[in-house]
Amino acid sequence: MMAGQNFSFWERQTFLGRYDVVIVGGGIVGLSAAIYARQLRPTARVCVLERDLLPNGASTKNAGFACFGSISELLAQEQKNGTAALLQVVQARWEGLARLRSLLGDEVVGYEGVGGFELFRPEDEELAERSLSHIAYYNQLLAPIIGTRQIFRNATSIVGAMGLAGVETMLENIAEGSLDTGRMMEALLRRAWQAGVTVLHGCAVEAVDSEAMEVRVQTNAAPIRAGQVLLATNAFTRQFLPNLDVMPGRGQVLVTEPIKNLRLRGTFHYDEGYYYFRTVGNRVLLGGGRNLDFAAEATTAPGLTSLVQERLEHLLHRVILPGQRPRIDYRWSGIMAFGEELAPIIKEVEPRVFVAARCNGMGVAMGAGSGHRAALLMCGC
Repeated sequence: MMAGQNFSFWERQTFLGRYDVVIVGGGIVGLSAAIYARQLRPTARVCVLERDLLPNGASTKNAGFACFGSISELLAQEQKNGTAALLQVVQARWEGLARLRSLLGDEVVGYEGVGGFELFRPEDEELAERSLSHIAYYNQLLAPIIGTRQIFRNATSIVGAMGLAGVETMLENIAEGSLDTGRMMEALLRRAWQAGVTVLHGCAVEAVDSEAMEVRVQTNAAPIRAGQVLLATNAFTRQFLPNLDVMPGRGQVLVTEPIKNLRLRGTFHYDEGYYYFRTVGNRVLLGGGRNLDFAAEATTAPGLTSLVQERLEHLLHRVILPGQRPRIDYRWSGIMAFGEELAPIIKEVEPRVFVAARCNGMGVAMGAGSGHRAALLMCGC
């Protein structure tokens, strides 16, 4: 008997039969879409297919930032995309975070409203001055979305209390926070199963073919028939849609050993968000650096490079924990998706085949909202 064909009658009837909705990708977007699809269509058979033991993009590998943008990020995004597009995506990020927290619960995901801080070193003086001069502007611009006029403020006076070195200016976003990525994804999986969604891991999708009345999903195990298919594969979507405006971006991360008397608290951004760090208990998590070599990091292949890792450690030793050289206990990488436009891609690309992708590095903020929008679209709502 050929490999992959040893399925029982029960397995074929229960797990490999026809579904109303098949979602490719078991990350934040895919699981959220599955949960909302069941809410909108309680009798629908919904299945999520995940090719790995755990999602191989960024859903279980992100830094756990519940953020919507530092001032320097907002400045760059507004300059490139315009004010209207910026407002639209900030609203989507803010509402997406609220939806995720409401869906799972703050206690379950370990959400903490610790604030977000942006650092500027002496060589960043021009950007720091520009960002400082835009505090009032962005407070006023984003107030209708965030619900307060005091979003950003100058927090330079507490740099020393944080134990940071070589930081000339620090701005705070009081509306940002952090969460536990592992607990978040575990909670999403539990909610999906509780909602009646079937989640199959280790089931890689090789092709999706829209036919006359349904969609044929070819996997590494067996073909599956579906009434509708959603590609929630973010940076990996070009496997199925090679012309889609989705570019992968690898994010490398490290976590230190526990640090005694750690004074940091909050989430931190540096260099227009290309570097980010936070505390995880009494450890420091630090990631970023893809701007050191955009071409090398525009990949869907997991991996670490000496160029990025050495830069991360340089920041750790010189700025975050000056004078200390803690052991690095964990290193990994995750794959994000970026594009020319800020907004995610959520649309029907072929009859009965939909896509929800491109979170532009903010999957925690955009994921649940993108999943909800995709579910509404598939349900014709």
